[in-house]
Amino acid sequence: MPHPPLHDLVSAVAAPAAVLSDASGNLGLLGAQGAYVADRRILSVCAVSVRGHALVPLSHAVLGGTAASFVSVVDGAGDAIPDPTVTLRRRRTVRPDGFVDSLVVSSDALVAVSLVVAVDLATDLAPMAQVRENVRLELQAPTLVEGGVQWTADDGTRIEVRAEDGAALAVELEADSARFVWSVELAPRSSASLGIDVVARDASEPSDGLGPATRTPWSACTVGADDVRLPALVDLSLADLRSLLMSDGDDHFLAAGSPWFMTLFGRDSLWAARFLLPLGTELALGTLRTLARRAGARHDVDSAEQPGRILHEVRRTPHELGTLALPPVYYGSVDSTPLWICLLVDAWRWGAPEAEVEALIPAMLAALVWMRDDGDADGDGFLEYVDRSGRGLGNQGWKDSFDSVQWADGRLADAPIALSEVQAYAFEAATGAARLLRAFGRPGADEWDAWAGRLAERFRAQFWTEDDEGAYPGIALDRDKRLVDGIASNMGHLLGTGLLSAAESALVARRLSGPDLDSGFGLRTLTARSPRFGPLSYHGGSVWPHDTAIAVRGLAADGHDAVAASFVRGLLGAATLFEHRLPELFAGVQKGSGLTPYPYPPACRPQAWSAASSVALLGALLGLRPDVPAGRLDLRPMAPSPVGALTVSGLRVAGQEFRVGLAADGAVVDVAAPPSLRLTAPRLTAGT
Repeated sequence: MPHPPLHDLVSAVAAPAAVLSDASGNLGLLGAQGAYVADRRILSVCAVSVRGHALVPLSHAVLGGTAASFVSVVDGAGDAIPDPTVTLRRRRTVRPDGFVDSLVVSSDALVAVSLVVAVDLATDLAPMAQVRENVRLELQAPTLVEGGVQWTADDGTRIEVRAEDGAALAVELEADSARFVWSVELAPRSSASLGIDVVARDASEPSDGLGPATRTPWSACTVGADDVRLPALVDLSLADLRSLLMSDGDDHFLAAGSPWFMTLFGRDSLWAARFLLPLGTELALGTLRTLARRAGARHDVDSAEQPGRILHEVRRTPHELGTLALPPVYYGSVDSTPLWICLLVDAWRWGAPEAEVEALIPAMLAALVWMRDDGDADGDGFLEYVDRSGRGLGNQGWKDSFDSVQWADGRLADAPIALSEVQAYAFEAATGAARLLRAFGRPGADEWDAWAGRLAERFRAQFWTEDDEGAYPGIALDRDKRLVDGIASNMGHLLGTGLLSAAESALVARRLSGPDLDSGFGLRTLTARSPRFGPLSYHGGSVWPHDTAIAVRGLAADGHDAVAASFVRGLLGAATLFEHRLPELFAGVQKGSGLTPYPYPPACRPQAWSAASSVALLGALLGLRPDVPAGRLDLRPMAPSPVGALTVSGLRVAGQEFRVGLAADGAVVDVAAPPSLRLTAPRLTAGT
């Protein structure tokens, strides 16, 4: 059964909680509507009604990620004239343990108005995996408590709902539902306030050790640009990212996305933290430590745990979805481990405190050993994956759907599979780790440089192919070590890693710029020439904003400004169509075809690496290349700037704030960088 759609729901989030409603603010027994805390639906129904009157929704708005507002007309109430004179305003504020719905009934009528307002409540207490599978469980029986009602789950968790002011006129119970009822008397031109408070109380400490955020671990960022779409995107993205923050003790990380992935995910949390490095290293360090504490320590087939391996995801309970049966901590990711090393090296280059970096070196060494040994199970020098449990993920790269690795003719590749981008991550991780080891006086640097060099030679020999448009890197090697020649966005992840020569990088940039991959709204996951291409195929033609942002980072780093600029403009165009709140993915339709991007119905929104992509674009536009250990800050902005003149303040490097201003031609016209760093820029105007 298809996953329930999310695209038409109004979402407010405060991780690990989320509330998804219809346009009126109501939750009903339909699809994914509901209030959730920590992978459980705590309310299935929360519906406001006014007896004898229809509520006609007028508008709704998401307010800073954690809140939403709704306005409805109370049809037929008030003065007997065509104009509506009574409205109901609803403001929803989400907390990590629940939410408050505050209701204001307002009358502009010239006569007194008497109304009976009700809120119907029910819940099935469904686990998130069953919600995602569209399974509807039986509604549970409520019980009365002082000032309201409660439901109790099998594990003792209590869902409590009370009148916000403690003054509900009546609480009516049915076998599987409850109703709060107020009598509201409105004098002419007056209003009345009422509401409910919903809270989920855990019976015990969370088994995953993860909790709500206690602060925002990045600096405030202010953006000004000729293209006003960019500041709008950054502002809302940062609000959404704050709503996805979670903690592990004093360390903070980003949950992957609402509602399906409201927890720690290895690659998602790592990429999101990496994108946000221009705003400080605290989130990166918190993410690194959170994952290092849970790094694999033994070999276990069911969980895919291996020593030094960085996990794929954490859940509070086993997660069953279709044919998948994943334990609470699951390690089936081939890329989380090298990406963990890459983030550590990047955080060091951005000026993370040396003592905090050094404390993570043992985890880095264990991750390197995993890459060399368990990550390369057959000893051919490439990282590959295969699910040995029969119940885990068949594909274990970021494109983890069943059909994500395919030949140019549409055939699917068989595991074990060695993905092209994972080899690039591993190369970047090994070379970066070697430099870090030298800087801290640790042994092994030469070994890892040599290992990376051999990987690059093998990659050049085995991963390149050609078609009638020239040479390009294929997507993977299959179980027989044949090159899978599919043309996909994966090659964009090779850029900027150091794996490619300048000539090879240029070939990849040219291939990405073609209309079969560049939709005009972002990078398609699969060439439109593939027989399996579909604009709404999860990894077979859709556009993922983070995937596009990774390509933009690499293109800018390798000097392919024109191609990078095309993708920047494309994502900004798509963001406008999604009200500046980029979803997890959207349809890969072609710009100029008469179509504009439309939603992938079950896509998460907000989603961490999609929202963080806006900051990744900033970093690429400004050409930020810090090397704090070497005492340098290089600026190589895109020229010309695809967003016109650009100013950004609130950036951080080496623990200090700085700002940058660009002219429309890409020249640096204003910069205030830490004096401890040597600033270089190819186009620094006089007097800057």
